[in-house]
Amino acid sequence: MCFGFLGIQFGFALQTADVSRIFQTLGASLEQIPVLWIAAPLTGLIVQPIIGHCSDRTWTRLGRRRPYFLAGAVLATVALFWMPNAGVLWMAAVLLWLMDATFNVAMEPFRAFVADQLPVRQRPLGYLLQSFFIGVGAVIASMLPWILAHCGVSNVAPDGRIPDTVKYSFYAGGVALLGAVSWTVFRTHEYPPEQLQAFDPAPATTAEADHRGAWRGGIAWVVAGAIIGVLIQRFGMQQEMYLLAGGLVVYGALLLWLARTRSRGMLAQVLGDLHAMPDAMRRLAWVQLFSWFALFAMWIYTTASVTQLQFGTNDPHSALYNEGANWVGVLFAAYNGFAALAALVIPLMVRRWGLRASHLINLWLGGAGLLAFLFIRDPNWLLLPMLGVGFAWASILSLPYAMLSDNLPAAKMGVYMGIFNFFIVIPQLIAASVLGGLLKLFFHGQPVWALVLGGGSLFAAGLFTLRVQPTDRTGT
Repeated sequence: MCFGFLGIQFGFALQTADVSRIFQTLGASLEQIPVLWIAAPLTGLIVQPIIGHCSDRTWTRLGRRRPYFLAGAVLATVALFWMPNAGVLWMAAVLLWLMDATFNVAMEPFRAFVADQLPVRQRPLGYLLQSFFIGVGAVIASMLPWILAHCGVSNVAPDGRIPDTVKYSFYAGGVALLGAVSWTVFRTHEYPPEQLQAFDPAPATTAEADHRGAWRGGIAWVVAGAIIGVLIQRFGMQQEMYLLAGGLVVYGALLLWLARTRSRGMLAQVLGDLHAMPDAMRRLAWVQLFSWFALFAMWIYTTASVTQLQFGTNDPHSALYNEGANWVGVLFAAYNGFAALAALVIPLMVRRWGLRASHLINLWLGGAGLLAFLFIRDPNWLLLPMLGVGFAWASILSLPYAMLSDNLPAAKMGVYMGIFNFFIVIPQLIAASVLGGLLKLFFHGQPVWALVLGGGSLFAAGLFTLRVQPTDRTGT
């Protein structure tokens, strides 16, 4: 059931470890990298609730969720084969959008799939097993360029060309993703909708929620976006911050529309579910916002930070830079490997301390790991903080979903899991909007400070975990 995540994470790991490297190789500056990454979270914001909504209403010979696994895997394989052959920067940015969109099509129903198939008491174990396969897949994928370089494959390339180590890694990722997801698709079964409803631990609600009060939130969000837009103009802030202001205005406008519409279409239903989300999801949203801001900062700035601070170069065409970039792949493999091991330890932590306290501890371990990048100069010692990052990563991928899934009705499991992923996407958009400007204005363009901000964000996420109300199963 969870094996397909090995393949999906194979693709995601290549994306997180090597796309910034590809951008820099094709001429992107440090300030441009966050903007170029905007396509990935923006795609998830659109794709995930749509796929969740549709998969809730799908039933075919392949089942409910599995058709989306298979379609996404086929398209993602094509995108992975295409990405390292980008010849210019704009093409690489477009391919990142295509790649992330197809990953999301394959990935989003997997969360709901586990909740569909498992009884309440087994869901934490199911999500931790997903974390285990995520760790295994990411270890192999992240280390591939480093392994290939040690096997004699060329690790440098002429200006405007991607090294062969990266190319062959992406080709292998496409094969692994399609193979692993196909295994899950053809070796599992799904319960039909009527049987799922009989298993549902959350009471079904038949009454339509009253959305007339959504206009208040709509006005507030529109005003907030407009104020931010004026401040950006007044103080000459980074242009990419207009994305944040525009997003607030668009969300506010959608809430105003929801308050007046009588539509029962997909957009109205998704917005209605978002407006009326369970209280547990609202509280967990803050945990996710700070957690994923930190992860996004790590993914887009670790290569630039390590090559600059530990390897002493900013030249993406030099042998030393590419050696440092390969070492970042090893570091990413390390934290994913530690995450796979953490997935075996975290159930013991949960049994002893409960979900909330366990998640707080793991997030703080990750925060300490990111802060350590500021003080370590020997690149080999960077493996140590990856232990803390690995525990945080395994916890982020599992415990919030375990805390949430008991509070969701089976009939809307997919759409609510998609909506919950808004709080993965939104902090990435915020990071893409503000990190470049923050580094330029306050930190003299030194990318290591993005990792420090990420560490502080994980500490804040841990504190917000304490606001989540425990249930009989989540504990304290």
